[in-house]
Amino acid sequence: MASGIELSISCNDCVRRGTPDCADCLVSFVIGEKPDELVMTTRDADVVQLFTAQGMMPRLKFQHRSNTDS
Repeated sequence: MASGIELSISCNDCVRRGTPDCADCLVSFVIGEKPDELVMTTRDADVVQLFTAQGMMPRLKFQHRSNTDS
């Protein structure tokens, strides 16, 4: 039984892309050095929440870029 998509993050929409925060973000941890997009199911998101709460994975540091940002 497949779970529906709970979370979809595009690094292109993040103001922290290419900063030290990016290197210590959940997306970079899961995808690697040059992250692009992370898509997780509900089940994946539940597991990640458990690991981040215990300090076993970095937390999500995504901050959406507004239309007025360069």
